[in-house]
Amino acid sequence: MTKITFLGTSSMQPTKERNHPSILLTYKSENILFDCGEGTQRQMRIGGIKPSKITKICISHWHGDHVLGLPGLMSTMGTDQYAKKVEIYGPKGTKKYIEHMLKAFFSKDVIDFEINEVNEGIIFENKEFRLEAAKLEHGTTCIGFSFTEKDKLRINMAKAKRLGLNEGPELGKLQEGKDIQFNNQKINHKDVTYKVYGKKFSYISDTINCDGANKLAEDSDLLVSECSFHSNEENKAEEYLHLTAKDAALIASQHGVKKLILTHPSLRYKDVNVLVEEAKNYFQETIFAHDFMKVNL
Repeated sequence: MTKITFLGTSSMQPTKERNHPSILLTYKSENILFDCGEGTQRQMRIGGIKPSKITKICISHWHGDHVLGLPGLMSTMGTDQYAKKVEIYGPKGTKKYIEHMLKAFFSKDVIDFEINEVNEGIIFENKEFRLEAAKLEHGTTCIGFSFTEKDKLRINMAKAKRLGLNEGPELGKLQEGKDIQFNNQKINHKDVTYKVYGKKFSYISDTINCDGANKLAEDSDLLVSECSFHSNEENKAEEYLHLTAKDAALIASQHGVKKLILTHPSLRYKDVNVLVEEAKNYFQETIFAHDFMKVNL
C-alpha cells in the first residue's frame, strides 16, 4: 500500500495552520519527499516520521517556499548517521542551488547525496515502480512528478491447488509471468494468475494549465494539485502563473483522475471551502489538504 502524508500545505508564506509545501510518499521501504519547504523536518518530527527514512527527494522548483527546509533536513539526516546516499531529483540548476546552499553554513554533518537534474520522462525505474517528471510553466524552471506502481501478477490459489501446486519455487515463477513444467504437464502462467493494477500518484506544483500538467494527471488514482486562486481571481492566477480551483478540477475531470486533493492556497482564503466548492462544480471527488493529513492510495 502507498501512503501519502501532507507535511505542509501552504503557499508562499506559512500560517498558524499550514506549513510550507512538502509531501511524503511511503511505499514499502521507499520514502519519497516531494518538495521541502521551511520547517519540513519539524513537521516530520511532529508526525512521527524519522528523517533518516527518506530515500529520495524530488524538488519541483527553486522558489524558497518549496526548498528552504532542504539544508536543515540534510544536516539532521547526517547527524542521525544516515547510512545511505539520498537521491535528489530537481530541474536544471539544482546542482548549483544546492552547492550555494551548503556554502552558506558549516555543513559538517550533511548526508551523502546524489543530484539528478531532470527535465521530463522517466527519471527512476525499478521492478516495483517508476518516477516520471514533466515540465510545468511557472516563473522559474518547474517540474511536476508522478509515481506509478507497476502491475503485479497474483496467484489464484484455488486454481493452483487443483493442479497440485500448494507451495514452492514454481509458484514464484508463475507470479513472475513464466510458464512452467510440473508433474509432466506445461502450466501457462495466465491460467493460474490474475493481474493487480498498480496505482498512480501525481503531484502538480506551481504552474498554469499546460501540457505537462495534463500528462501527469492522465489516469492518476490520486492527483495532488496546487490551487492558489478562485476563478473570480483569474487575473491574479494568470499574473502569478498559478492554477485556479476550476483549472485544477478541469485537469482532473478531463484526464481520468479518480481523486483530486488541492493544496497551496493563497493567504487571501481564510476558508478554503470556497475553493473546494468551485472545484466540485467540475470534479466531484475533490477535497482540500491540511497539514498531517494521511491518505492511502
